[in-house]
Amino acid sequence: VVSLAGCSGVGPDRPTVVVTTNILGDIVQNLAGEELEVVTFMPRDADPHSFELSAQDAATMRSADLVVSNGLGLEEGVQHHVDASAADGVAQFVAGDHVETLGYLDSDAVDPHFWTDPTQTARVVDALAPVLAELAGAGGQAVTDAGDAYVAELEAVDAEMAAGLQAIPAEHRALVTNHHVFGYLARRYDVRILGAAVPGGTTLAAPSASDLQELVDAIDSAGVRTIFADSSQPDRLMRVLADEAGRDVSVVPLLTESLAPEGQPGDTYLDMMRQNLQRITDGLTR
Repeated sequence: VVSLAGCSGVGPDRPTVVVTTNILGDIVQNLAGEELEVVTFMPRDADPHSFELSAQDAATMRSADLVVSNGLGLEEGVQHHVDASAADGVAQFVAGDHVETLGYLDSDAVDPHFWTDPTQTARVVDALAPVLAELAGAGGQAVTDAGDAYVAELEAVDAEMAAGLQAIPAEHRALVTNHHVFGYLARRYDVRILGAAVPGGTTLAAPSASDLQELVDAIDSAGVRTIFADSSQPDRLMRVLADEAGRDVSVVPLLTESLAPEGQPGDTYLDMMRQNLQRITDGLTR
């Protein structure tokens, strides 16, 4: 029997939805409410590219009623378990099937970080809510209503992000990060991506000396005063970059691939987006 804090009270007979990442887990929980048992494997402040499942987690996945995953190459250490559950006949919802995908600037791979654009998240919610509502049976209407309310919240966040980012002069509306995560945000809000210290889409790759030099050149030429680092990653690399650029460059942590620990700013997807908006606008206008 799988039990999660905050999910008790309806009894153990609710259908079980297993979710790979904590960002998707938060979204699923918002829709499911008390109608479904939601089990999220990825710890908060973890790296979705490298976290792995225990044998018990894998067994839970294979006995679930539904598995919700990103599916665009994000969960590199977990995908084989997702595939095994599908082979066992467990129903699957793949978020990446419902977004307008984007490639990386420096490779042919598909960018899985669609949630940096809340309108893409809304597409996922629109597709996911009917699946969860059907699974919830008699509780389906509550799930449908929760989905509608959540999409309205996403539309509000989108409007806030558009207003906040458009207020930054175009020449300063540029991001340097330690990992390629903001492609969808850049497309939605007309933000330039100057570069990322880790090439490609995975945090498991390592930057070369030439990668670092290209970034230093980009920082110099654009006069960028702030560079952004994933809050779950050490920012040593970004500090080296700041030092190499020989400028007054500050390193600002962003919540990019994982929610913050419960009770801290950014501990839900919606708050994560608002926290990042505040940090980006503050950083680019300093």
